[in-house]
Amino acid sequence: MKNGRPFVVARFFSSLIRNISLFPFNQTLSPAQDYISPTILLSNTLQHYINSDTPSDGLYIHSHILKTGFVPNKNISIKLLILHLKCNSLRFARQVFDGLPEKTLSAYNYMISGYLKHGQVEESISMVRWLLKSGGKPDGYTFSMILKASTSSGNVSLGDLGRVVHAQVFKSDVELDDVLYTALVDSYVKNGKVDYARIVFDMMLENNVICSTSLISGYMNQGSVEDAEYIFHKTVEKDIVVFNAMIEGYSKSSEYAIKAIEVYIDMQRSNFRPNISTFASIIGACSTLAAPEIGQQVQTQLIKTQLFFNIKMGSALIDMYSKCGRVADARRVFNHMPEKNVFSWTSMIDGYGKNCFPSEALDLFWRMQKEHCIEPNFVTFLSVLSACAHAGLVDKGWEIFNSMENEYSLKPKMEHYACMVDLLGRAGRLHQAWDFVMRMPERPNSDVWAALLSSCRLHGSLEMAKVAAEELFKLNADGRPGAYVALSNTLAASGKWDGVSELREIMKKRGISKETAFSWVGADSVC
Repeated sequence: MKNGRPFVVARFFSSLIRNISLFPFNQTLSPAQDYISPTILLSNTLQHYINSDTPSDGLYIHSHILKTGFVPNKNISIKLLILHLKCNSLRFARQVFDGLPEKTLSAYNYMISGYLKHGQVEESISMVRWLLKSGGKPDGYTFSMILKASTSSGNVSLGDLGRVVHAQVFKSDVELDDVLYTALVDSYVKNGKVDYARIVFDMMLENNVICSTSLISGYMNQGSVEDAEYIFHKTVEKDIVVFNAMIEGYSKSSEYAIKAIEVYIDMQRSNFRPNISTFASIIGACSTLAAPEIGQQVQTQLIKTQLFFNIKMGSALIDMYSKCGRVADARRVFNHMPEKNVFSWTSMIDGYGKNCFPSEALDLFWRMQKEHCIEPNFVTFLSVLSACAHAGLVDKGWEIFNSMENEYSLKPKMEHYACMVDLLGRAGRLHQAWDFVMRMPERPNSDVWAALLSSCRLHGSLEMAKVAAEELFKLNADGRPGAYVALSNTLAASGKWDGVSELREIMKKRGISKETAFSWVGADSVC
């Protein structure tokens, strides 16, 4: 309670509740009587605390209601339920709900909303089932919350919930409004059913920008760029979020990344100022295009805002410059960052590793831990192991790999095992790489076998290459065209041309073709 007066509040409400019993609810008072029912006063006071910044101060009311044995009416009970939800007391809110002699739809909706807010999706679904079993009928708000539940849970069994809710909406008398339309579109998109989302979208009399943004993101994620562009151009009232959806979608593909720059310029011409999401996506587009000059212009804009000091922006710039071969520029950004986290350090370590500066990568790796007390994560280890592989630092790589579990209790993932196989293979230690694969605690995946196959091709080990390829094809026969090419080249290098012809026939029958190669232009360093 504000001003430290909980006992004054307690005495007041104790007196208030005692007075309630003196006035029967069916008593009629004359207009001349200047009287406010204690029940109304109690209800208004609860509402005051519900609307306040300190709703927990109002919990004294409930404790005194319980102590005095006063039985609240439906209105007060609902407000007590809301008060507990505002105080994040789900357990007590549920007790109030369970004690309701008549459970209204609003009470169910408040509880469903409370469970969803705290991430208890299964409980919210159970509450809906209870509502239906009791003969209640969900309204539009209930349906929109169920749809939110279908996108909030990692439970795959809820993936079809959107279609079930959609069918129920049609069967009921619920009128579809913007909130429900938006929830339906978002549910379908997030569950990968973009075609269904489009059907709902086209049914809307007026398309709102939230639905447009959701649908654009869905189309971009599945590579339907033209459909995303159609929805974007159809959206009359655009906001920064819908522009960001287009920029982010374009930035993920080298084929369309240049369009991200165009939309970025158009957005500013429409008087929208870039936010942190805009800058992150456009910097990503510069990385995809290997266009550091454009990245420098974006950085200049970024410097004029407070976002320049954001860790996420610094890490994105480091990553962009590193991928463009501008390691010195990346380090300059890194040095000027007022605050760094494990992601910042990892970005710089990875940049050094990929641009053939293994000593600098290892130096940062040790400094991060010794001088700044920042523990490496899984990605950090992957970056530094990759640096060791490119530099042929086998002993140092072994030391770092073993430290994952011994010093940091991080169990290596398949990516780390594949990186170690690559490290040993590049150094020509094929038999050691083979023994390493055989001793793995888990069954090697396709990445591990691909790393071994690549090493066999590099050093002309035909027999081991055949075994690695055979294991790889068992796991992923059609998804690794490069593996067929690697085996073909190994056979060719050994003069086994019959094997090459046979392998190419297999590729032809399976419809497997090698992807068209391309080169990055404009990078300053090449390993």
